[in-house]
Amino acid sequence: MASKRISQSAVNWAAFAERVHPSQRLQFNTFKNKSDKYLRAVQANPESAPAIDWAKYKKNIAVAGMVDNFQKQYEALKVPYPVDKLTSEVDKQAKEVEVEIQQFIVESNKRIEEHKKELAHIASLLPFNQMTYEDFRDSYPEQALDPINRPTYWPHTPEEQPGMEPPKEEHH
Repeated sequence: MASKRISQSAVNWAAFAERVHPSQRLQFNTFKNKSDKYLRAVQANPESAPAIDWAKYKKNIAVAGMVDNFQKQYEALKVPYPVDKLTSEVDKQAKEVEVEIQQFIVESNKRIEEHKKELAHIASLLPFNQMTYEDFRDSYPEQALDPINRPTYWPHTPEEQPGMEPPKEEHH
């Protein structure tokens, strides 16, 4: 028999539910219901098997020694409790994942700092509705039209610019 009786779930369902994405709420609730159903089934059964009244059987069964033989075999029967071989492996995997999580947090914090710098730069710029063409050219030199250094012609698409090779037509 098991060395201890399961009386309640070892899972903190409230903390678990906080971490479940709303799109996976249905699967989470299904899993929790199955777990609760299993726990109720375990609790519905007695902790130990009911005691057998061997004297009653000895009195009612006429074959000599049969009940004594069954009693001896029944009492010699030991159902081994399964040995936990997976907890150590799960703990090892949890430690590996924890390292990955910490690495992800460090990388995310770096990205956050980069984005904060970029946002600060954007906030320091003049709003677009207040910019002149010169302000735009100074703020975004790679995107602004530069008629002196990089002249373009209408419609200002790469295909229409001088020096651009026209696409070759394929003859079938």
